[in-house]
Amino acid sequence: MSGLSVELYGGDGTEWDAFVASHPASTSYHRYLWRKVVEESFGHRGYYLLARSGGRTVGVLPIIHMKSRLFGNFLVSVPFFNYGGVLCSDPAGRSALLKEGGRVMAECDASYLELRHLADPLPGLATRSHKVTMVLDLAPDSESQWGRFSPKLRNQVRKAQKSGLEVMVGGAELLDGFYRVFCRNMRDLGTPVYGREFFENVLHAREVDPRVISVLRGGETIASGIMTRFRDRVEVPWASSNRDFRECCPNNMLYWEAIRLAIGEGAHSFDFGRSTPGEGTYLFKKQWGAEPVPLYWQYLLRPGAELPDLNPANPKFRLAVQGWRRLPVALTRLLGPAIVRNIP
Repeated sequence: MSGLSVELYGGDGTEWDAFVASHPASTSYHRYLWRKVVEESFGHRGYYLLARSGGRTVGVLPIIHMKSRLFGNFLVSVPFFNYGGVLCSDPAGRSALLKEGGRVMAECDASYLELRHLADPLPGLATRSHKVTMVLDLAPDSESQWGRFSPKLRNQVRKAQKSGLEVMVGGAELLDGFYRVFCRNMRDLGTPVYGREFFENVLHAREVDPRVISVLRGGETIASGIMTRFRDRVEVPWASSNRDFRECCPNNMLYWEAIRLAIGEGAHSFDFGRSTPGEGTYLFKKQWGAEPVPLYWQYLLRPGAELPDLNPANPKFRLAVQGWRRLPVALTRLLGPAIVRNIP
């Protein structure tokens, strides 16, 4: 391809998002708005690469630089979210973006560049495919969707409905309740919690139609999630429930109401988010009829560097996870954001 060039994009996002909107393989997290969300929430620098040919945009690669003493120096496309990586309409542009990504990696003295591809892994790159995202193809109406569920699942939703639980859908006014439940759940899982500011910034990203959906009991939020939308797909990237109320099945009510809302607004699919096959969250999502879609996390590695394994299941983090579970929630809210900002 003649006249091919790659630049560090510094525009207002209009050209970038026009290309993302035109590409059939794009995801929400290729959009330019997430650069601002990540930079303002976590303070990491974005390197957004754009390829042109003959004056026409042919590809993009959003990259975020992360560096800490504890977790290392690396680049991710895109951290804190499930998807990202190279989005390009021709092989030459793809190679040029990867080459420039390697140059940025050298400039930052980073160990690796992680590319979170949803489909079509690139040949020749080191790859992990240990995670999937769980996607449900939606029925045209909620009655048909309900009929597709197993009797056990329908009974769990009915149990929640008979327990006096209330569902609310809104925005920032529901964030306090969401964050209380999220912090408790993250502590119980042994995972540092994001700062509240991150979710505030997500809710300000109107382009993805963000909303909070909450389940309350006696005015107290006991389960809550944040919904976003890209094209005809609704996604719930963050959802939690208070395990003290597990017997009331608030999580089932939360997802059923989110699915009903998505169908009512004309969505065609529902993304439950990332899971590890065979684990508890995978089985919970599978019972709704969601099917696993492989995720391909691919890497440009500095010579001599090993594939990263920043995973709570990594044995070297086991003691830290166990210790974190014993901390008071208030302390994890205080300490967590400074730690998790360095975990992609």
